[in-house]
Amino acid sequence: MDAVHSSATLRPELEEPIRAELFGVERLEQHAESLAAAQIVTGDSRRGRLLTPRVLENGRVLVESYRTIARAIREEKAITPAAEWLVDNFHIVDEQLREIIDDLPPGYYRQLPKLASGHLQDYPRVFGVAWAFVAHTDSRFDPEMLRRFVVAYQRVQPLTIGELWAVAISLRVVLVENLRRLVERIVHSRAARLEADELADSLLGTGVLASEPPATVLRHFERRPLAPAFAVQLVQRLRDLDPKVRPVLLWLDERLAAQGTTVNDIVHAEHQRQAAMSVTVRNIITSMRLTSAFDWADFFESVSLVDDILHREPRYAEMDFVTRDTYRHAIEDLSRGSGASEIDVATRVVERARRASVEPRESVQPDQDRHRDPGYYLISQGRRAFECELGYRVSWKRRLLRWYVRAAVPGYLGSLAAVTALALALPLWHAGAAGVTVVGLALLGLLALVPASDLAMALINRTVMAVLGPRPLPRMALRNGIPKELRTIVVVPTLLTNQQGIDEQVERLEVHFLANSDDDLRFALLSDWRDAPSERLPGDAELLAAAVEGIALLNKRYGPASGGGLRFVLLHRRRVWNESEHTWMGWERKRGKLHELNQLLRGSTGTTFMSVGGHPPEPIPSVRYVITLDADTRLPRGAAHRLIGTMAHPLNRPRFDRLAGRVVEGYGVVQPRITPSLPTDGEGSCFQKTFSGPSGIDPYAAAVSDVYQDLFREGSYTGKGIYDIDAFEAALADKVPDNAMLSHDLFEGLFARAALATDIELFEAFPAHYEAAAARQHRWARGDWQLLPWLLGRRHAGSEPRRAVVIPAIGRWKILDNLRRTLSAPAAFLTLIVGWLLPAGSPWVWSGFILATIAIPSLLSFVLGLYPRRRGVPLRSHCRGAITDLKLAATQIALTVTFLAYQTWLMSDAILRTLGRLVLTRTRLLEWVTAAQAEDAYTCNLTGMYRRMAGGIVLAVVAGGVTAIGEHESWAAAAPFILLWMASPVVARWVSLPPRLTGAMPVSSADARTLRLIARRTWWFFETFVSSEDHALPHDNFQEETRKRSCWPRSCWSSKTSATRRN
Repeated sequence: MDAVHSSATLRPELEEPIRAELFGVERLEQHAESLAAAQIVTGDSRRGRLLTPRVLENGRVLVESYRTIARAIREEKAITPAAEWLVDNFHIVDEQLREIIDDLPPGYYRQLPKLASGHLQDYPRVFGVAWAFVAHTDSRFDPEMLRRFVVAYQRVQPLTIGELWAVAISLRVVLVENLRRLVERIVHSRAARLEADELADSLLGTGVLASEPPATVLRHFERRPLAPAFAVQLVQRLRDLDPKVRPVLLWLDERLAAQGTTVNDIVHAEHQRQAAMSVTVRNIITSMRLTSAFDWADFFESVSLVDDILHREPRYAEMDFVTRDTYRHAIEDLSRGSGASEIDVATRVVERARRASVEPRESVQPDQDRHRDPGYYLISQGRRAFECELGYRVSWKRRLLRWYVRAAVPGYLGSLAAVTALALALPLWHAGAAGVTVVGLALLGLLALVPASDLAMALINRTVMAVLGPRPLPRMALRNGIPKELRTIVVVPTLLTNQQGIDEQVERLEVHFLANSDDDLRFALLSDWRDAPSERLPGDAELLAAAVEGIALLNKRYGPASGGGLRFVLLHRRRVWNESEHTWMGWERKRGKLHELNQLLRGSTGTTFMSVGGHPPEPIPSVRYVITLDADTRLPRGAAHRLIGTMAHPLNRPRFDRLAGRVVEGYGVVQPRITPSLPTDGEGSCFQKTFSGPSGIDPYAAAVSDVYQDLFREGSYTGKGIYDIDAFEAALADKVPDNAMLSHDLFEGLFARAALATDIELFEAFPAHYEAAAARQHRWARGDWQLLPWLLGRRHAGSEPRRAVVIPAIGRWKILDNLRRTLSAPAAFLTLIVGWLLPAGSPWVWSGFILATIAIPSLLSFVLGLYPRRRGVPLRSHCRGAITDLKLAATQIALTVTFLAYQTWLMSDAILRTLGRLVLTRTRLLEWVTAAQAEDAYTCNLTGMYRRMAGGIVLAVVAGGVTAIGEHESWAAAAPFILLWMASPVVARWVSLPPRLTGAMPVSSADARTLRLIARRTWWFFETFVSSEDHALPHDNFQEETRKRSCWPRSCWSSKTSATRRN
């Protein structure tokens, strides 16, 4: 009986809600100051109580309470308004709990100052600040009140950067804690009311204890004070009823008098408590919703004392948020490692930037002194000297990492060599055990070196990127648009080949403008005619006229740019005779276009640009940057703005060294991340989906790791990006003779110093046809091998034959790595052939070795994605994603093996063809076709594919013939490879086919009836609720008890869609 009626009495273990005297703004500020003066912080950073266990417990209590209340609703029992608020909005509470767990990993508060005393002892100080705010605002989140509360607190005791960022999560934790305490009381009060109902039923003769005398029943409630909810419910049930229960009311009066109250007082107090509880629960739910939608970054910067100090440097306010946050994190780290306060570090770095002497520097932009920027001492070359000034203590882990970064080239190459040697050790040991001589082992190791290095590079690159992490480039925000001094032109080098192609290029130029409109951003097509046997061909004039008409239409549609100049420009070049190519063509192709554009923009009249529409080519005044795109590149919204902001940051501005002949600080080129675009309807072959990687627009594109940018602080230029005209021209002056370089992008990036901005994303098409992709690889390989003279130091600067073009060490490695990559397929193929001829199980060992070098790099993404699971991703979705990654990797491996023989033929042809042209003929070094031309040149005709891929078939036959002289074991190991190589044209055709469009699926009569009923009910909802009374706007939801009439945008859209489908 005691257990049954335990809730009728008060439970002292119930914790009081977090509620204190309600303060206004001024009184709240005073309390913040007194709180700051009273709180004492412990000096022992190892102390601390974890919040996660309490949050998890609060979550369990809230879920159990929600289920209890929901059960009462299903049983049609009465609930309080506070309980109704909880049930109606529990999805918000559940979301808050998930977000808190995601944002509160173990050790999150480890670095935060802890309280030394009080009821929150050993909890973070900021947790106590949030607790006080919630208590004195009745859990009502008001951003301005919170800002003034924190500012007032910091007038007495400054908070650290970490504490200010933790205000948001601390506030949410306290809100959940308060909700848990209130909900426990709600559930306990409801249980007490149920017990009061049971007692009333028994006293009135209808309950399960009706046979017991009243005195016996009441004896069970004598031990503890009565709960208010129990007493109020009992009074409401028994008052004005049967006179036989009057002794019970007298008993209740006596019990309440013993507790120091009366029936009227406790009824009044309970009603007030229920009303207050309803208000507080409502405030908590509303605050949870508001805190989730609130911009905490703006709040942080409005209360940060460190940010106030950094704003003394005017350019700091002009930077974007990520850059400012990077500076602040650097200050936080320097403070933690030196013992100086964050405010002291911020003050000293601003003072150091102010007093930095403006030394004369020989640069393209002499007025740009990066020493004036605080970031120079926080994240750039001045960091080490500033650390010494502060007495910063470098941990041994960071010291080791810095040593590796300082010795980047030897460290990286040494790591590659070590892992490559380890990869070769097992198969070479087995070959030695099988009786291969030392000379044979050396030759075999030389052949297998390139495939082994593929495996080593995949492992080392992954490791380096995981250890270093992404390092986003600093950037200016350019909130007021692109200033005149940063005027930029977006150019698209293209060929005028047909009317359809011209229309597409003009349309894409318009799309570029619509996505990146700014008065000081101009757009241009840089066009050539296709190569021809004479200077002019029939039809040239018509093609040029079509391009002129398209550009004129754009200018008419969108008007002039600032200053009255043309917003859209067509710059077309005449053909010139090229003796080495034996054709009439645009001078130096794309490289020539950009070089002559740079000259034109700097006032030169000696270019091959023609008069267009009766007007000679005129330079656009004051252009500082050029954004160059390929014909199939997409420039997303705001991408040009971010590229210009990156180039304009003081730490990124290029400094050209005349002695070195290249940019030595900052960057002359910024290359964005290039992502394959999503295929349109009817496109998207299996080959494209397999090898193009993740595609589509990521609206939250963030910085990702790149080994060259993160380790060497230089990226690789691929021809799409932004460059500083003066720095670019100065760095490339007299570096390249005519008719010598096809793949110029990497070379230009080495001297102009390219950066990779991985948080800026551009999109371009990936070939859907395997042969188009193979032809592109062939062009790239020819271009890579044309850089061999520069790698060997045999090219000289311009008119100075004795002065060689000196390529930096990392540049030489990039060129060598490209050459190594072109040798990968031939080396793997030859290694297999030789391995199949060795005795004693060697065919299986070497087959497994080559398969491992192909498979492991493809499987790395799958393996590393298995654990840990991303926060907020359900296990089922995680497993589904892992299976998708595994299928993709398996497909890549299978196709790579299948095309190995043809890739061997293709790369060998490109290498030998280029070497022959370099050494013997000196002709056709600029042989090139556009990506669109290559795509259009290939069809999925099986006979044609066998003809064009005959080289791979020949190698497969040769491999089979050579293997036939070996043992039976060799055939067993080689047969799967040879069969795949023989079938490669069939596979290439299959993976290049566009997807089949499936028609409407047949639907059974039962399913059709179900779908019609669903459609009818959907329309009935809008037919019922979309009326003139609500201005034809649909309701967001339907409530049986009408509370308010509201409409959400998605409901409007759903209404219109439903009406359209109905009609």
